[in-house]
Amino acid sequence: MTTILIGIQFFQPLQNKSDEVTASHIEKVYAVPQNVKAVLVQSCYDCHSNNTHYPWYSRIQPGSWYMAQHIKKGKEELNFSNFGEYSPRKQRNKFRAMAGQVKDGEMPLSSYTLIHRNAVLSQEDKQVLVKWFGVMEDSIK
Repeated sequence: MTTILIGIQFFQPLQNKSDEVTASHIEKVYAVPQNVKAVLVQSCYDCHSNNTHYPWYSRIQPGSWYMAQHIKKGKEELNFSNFGEYSPRKQRNKFRAMAGQVKDGEMPLSSYTLIHRNAVLSQEDKQVLVKWFGVMEDSIK
C-alpha cells in the first residue's frame, strides 16, 4: 500500500496556470472596478479562470487529481478568462446566475472555503458582487 501511495505521487495532472490575460478575459471586456476584481481574484479565479494559485497540498495525490477535476468542472461552468467569447445572452445569464449563487451562499463552494478561509465572502463582498453583477447584466443588450 505504501508503495502505491508513493508511486502515485509521480503522476501529476497538468496545472491550470497561464500568465497571459487574453483579450476575452472579463477584465479586458468590461471595466471591472478594483473592489470587484479583488473579490473575484480572492474567491473565484482559482476555479473559474485559466490561472489557479496552487497551495502546497495540491501536489499530493490523490488530492491533486481531485483538485484538477474540480477546476475542470468549474471552468466548464464559468471561465472568466474566456468570458468575452460567450454570446451576449450567455453573458447576461452568467451575470444573473452569479448574482443568485453569491446571494444564496452557493458560491464559492463550502468545500473550497473550508480549506481556503480567505475566499469566504463577507456580507460586504456579497453586496459588492451582487450589485456589480446586476449592473453588468442590465448593461448587456
